[in-house]
Formats: sequence, C-alpha cells, structure tokens
Amino acid sequence: MISTNFHAKYFAHDLTRRLPSDSVGKFVASLQDAQVDLNPHQVDAALFAFQSPLSKGAILADEVGLGKTIEAGIILSQKWAERKRKLLIISPSNLRKQWNQELLDKFFLPSTILESKSFNDEIKKGNLNPFNQEDQIIICSYQFAKTKDAYIKQTKWDLVIIDEAHRLRNVYKPANKTANAIKEALHPYKKVLLTATPLQNSILELFGLVSIIDDYVFGDLKSFKEQYSRNLDEDYLEDLRNRIQPVCHRTLRKQVLEYINYTNRIPICEEFFPTPEEEDLYDLVSEYLQRPKLYALPNSQRQLMTLILRKLLASSSYAIFGTLNTLVNRLESILIKEL
Repeated sequence: MISTNFHAKYFAHDLTRRLPSDSVGKFVASLQDAQVDLNPHQVDAALFAFQSPLSKGAILADEVGLGKTIEAGIILSQKWAERKRKLLIISPSNLRKQWNQELLDKFFLPSTILESKSFNDEIKKGNLNPFNQEDQIIICSYQFAKTKDAYIKQTKWDLVIIDEAHRLRNVYKPANKTANAIKEALHPYKKVLLTATPLQNSILELFGLVSIIDDYVFGDLKSFKEQYSRNLDEDYLEDLRNRIQPVCHRTLRKQVLEYINYTNRIPICEEFFPTPEEEDLYDLVSEYLQRPKLYALPNSQRQLMTLILRKLLASSSYAIFGTLNTLVNRLESILIKEL
C-alpha cells in the first residue's frame, strides 16, 4: 500500500477518534458542536456502552427524566464521527418525530423516519433495501420493524438503539411475535436498550431484556427459573446483580441530586365520597363484570378490558359513559345479526 503524507494525516486523524473506551476524551471531538449540556451520569452511561469492543451491547436503565435520549445521542455522535453510519433507532411510533428532531437540534445528526410511504418511495427510486441509506440514521416503529424484519436483518448495522425497550421484555415467550421477530433480525448486531423500567412484574422480564443483548449471559430460560425465580434472598440477589453488571447500567435520581435540582413536589390528598347514584353504578358494573359469560367482551381481552373498565369507573361516571355506550352498541349489533 502506498502511503503519502495525506494518508498519514488521514489515519492519524482517524486514530484520534478511537481513544480508550473509558476515556472521556473519546467524545470531545464528536460533541464539540452539540447543543446540549451534559451531566456526569450521562457521560458515564455512554462510556459504559463503549466499555468493551467485544460486548454485544448494553441496557441503559436510568430512572425517568435523567436523559437516556441524551446518552443515546452521545453514543450515536461518536459512531458517526468514526464513520460507522449504519445506525438504526427503533422506538414507539409516537416518539419517532421527537427522535428525528432531537438528533437534528441537539447533535446535528441527519435522520429519516421509515414508514410505509417513505419505504415504498425508496423502493420506487431503485433502493431495494430502504433501510440501507447513505449518511442517514434510520428511525422506525416497533410494528414497522416487525413487518420489515427481513430487510433489517440484511443491513449490516454498526449500532441499533431500542427506545422504551421494556416493550420487548416478554421476548422469552414464543407467543410474543413482535419481540421475537425484532430480536432475531438484530441478533448479529450491537444494541443499546433504553428503558427506565427493566423489571416490572416478573424477574423473567429481566431475563428477556438481557437475552436480546446476549443469549449466553443467563443461559436458557429453564436454568434461569431454577436459579432465580424462587430464590430471592439477599445472596441470590447479589449474584444476579453481579451477572447483569456488565450489560446493565442504572442511575437513580437520588444519585444525581448534587448537580440536578429537582422541583420538590408535595402531593395533596383529598378525601372523596361517592354519591348514592355513583355507588349504585359501581355495584351494577362490578356485578356485570363478574358474570361467567360476557358477550360484549371477547374472551381473549376480558381481563384487560375489565381492568380498564374498573379504572374508568374509579375516575368518574362521565369517564366510563363512552365505553359503556360502545358495549351497548356492540350487544345491539350482535342481536341484530342473530335476528
């Protein structure tokens, strides 16, 4: 290979972008123009995601409001500076535009939102894999990623960011088609999962999230259940913390109070007494929901709909009126069909 002074300068410049993974200077060049005030915990989280070139990714699980989007922006900026620009963000559909705007406003990173229309437009232009675009960070929703998983799998991603990653927590269940399709499509690529609630209802959800990063951290589901599902004393919890430490980074609000001033919110509790009419409505709806057979509710959705109806009922009679009216119309339509 012929090397000139120009080549030497280019390679020297490239090497300055590749500082040790635990060096804060790693981000200095890539963030010098960013319009964001970084906090220490955000830099720590970003460095954690880069800590090992052999790792398959990380879970950034800071509490709500601590800036996980900023942490992801730091990571994306560094990848961009290293000219590793096959970058994908999977987020809830209602957050796609927010990601697009924040990347542009705060980090000056170009991105494009892929949905059915833009996807088909790229196909018409001759790009047979619209996920493969030059110098554009791709943003798409969970559902779109699931339907286009074959295209995602064919793209050699440098990094994938998954926002609100707790939506994939039940990936260990074969019935969860969306989570399994996304996991399979992204299996070979490095991933960063963003979630404030890595664990909500079951310890198995933690197993599911970690398995998206690396299937071999906990082994198979059966061995994980045997080791942790029933054994939640302090020794087993400490062992579990040690197992997830290389892949999961979490910062709590109480740990950042020295440099972030949160508004002290004082809740006011007001005692409420329902009227006799409201008590009658509550009793009637409760009696209805406890019937063995409900024709207005599909069996597959009964548990969820019952929970929703009770929440609406606890709010006000006005809140539940619309839902009850919908159920009445549904029952009337069933009667008409039967007649």
